[in-house]
Amino acid sequence: MSFPPVRTLTLGLADLHPLSFDTIQYAADILGKAGARYTEAGYDVQTLRLSTRPLLDDLAGWSPGALLRYAQELQRMLDDVKLGFCSLGPARAARPDFPLDRVDLIADMLASTTAINMTALLATSQYAPRMEAARRSANVMKRLAEETPEGFGNFRFAALACVAPGCPFFPSAYHDGPTSLSLGVQSVGIVVDAIQSLRQESHAPLDLEVAGERIQQALVAHLTPVVELGRNFAAEQQVAFGGIDLSPAPLGEASIAGALEMCGYGCIGAPGSVAVVAALTSVLKHTNLSTCGYCGVMLPVLEDAVLGKRWQEGLLHIHQLLLYSAVCGTGLDTIPLPGTIEEEEIARILLDVATLATCLNKPLSARLFPVPGKRFGEHTTFTSPYLTNTVVR
Repeated sequence: MSFPPVRTLTLGLADLHPLSFDTIQYAADILGKAGARYTEAGYDVQTLRLSTRPLLDDLAGWSPGALLRYAQELQRMLDDVKLGFCSLGPARAARPDFPLDRVDLIADMLASTTAINMTALLATSQYAPRMEAARRSANVMKRLAEETPEGFGNFRFAALACVAPGCPFFPSAYHDGPTSLSLGVQSVGIVVDAIQSLRQESHAPLDLEVAGERIQQALVAHLTPVVELGRNFAAEQQVAFGGIDLSPAPLGEASIAGALEMCGYGCIGAPGSVAVVAALTSVLKHTNLSTCGYCGVMLPVLEDAVLGKRWQEGLLHIHQLLLYSAVCGTGLDTIPLPGTIEEEEIARILLDVATLATCLNKPLSARLFPVPGKRFGEHTTFTSPYLTNTVVR
């Protein structure tokens, strides 16, 4: 049995901000040991990540200058312990008493650091989205496009709606409660192998219920050892085990869109796509494994080669992806937009995502990517080997 790559081991810290170097070192030590344990067991561990309580809650009385200096000091501490990913949680912008000018600080903190991730929480089950909060978040996206190399700062920021703490995937991750370990896997290969085994038996469009059962069996078989290893390690370290996010995170040629198309219902974007996406998401939510986070289909346009191709071909657009979000996982993810897009238009997209999340009472996020220097119809020219170049729409 092949081992799925472990996309992230994420430690959620219980400690309040400001964090000391000793606390950062403690987190790095646990993550390092966890990574070594999984590596020894034969797993490829891609990243080690740290998530914290919401910074802007703990340090609500700090001045903008003090918050910026603290974020930069955190970056230096993270560099010292060789941690490249740290999420400082959301600005709770949906809350009526939250000072929305604090959202503006996120752009300053992310533009001056490289490991820091932050988000803006635009809606919860209690609070409906506010247009002004969406505008502030849109401004952060526009600034990060202009003020970070290739606009990559937008990979470290997202607008959230109804997203609870405990997700291991970034930038959405933030923490509450006791220190805990959670994980996410790149399980696209498991899904592909299960579907391929059925395709060998029939060339007709797959019965989605039968396919779901086969995929579920494969996920449980492959991922139960991953979960048990994490649970046992967490117990040894006297931290809680937060669970596994079963979302089959794609990366480049390891494409979830390609897996969905193998079911025989046409290209992603064609009629039947909603049914296929919903069927796979249902499988992810009914495994009886200890889960956390989204546990749904992720459709990140810039991180999935087949999605990028379908986007370029015009088979996908934003509102189509938003439709899929009603039955799948994360919302709108790594969407390449023109660098010239108006802030108001971004805000309206964010408002749509947040409204859908509140109406369905499900977690959604929006990680949009205005591409600096690119207009509608032009092609992206990213230098990162982890990104799919496609057309800007």
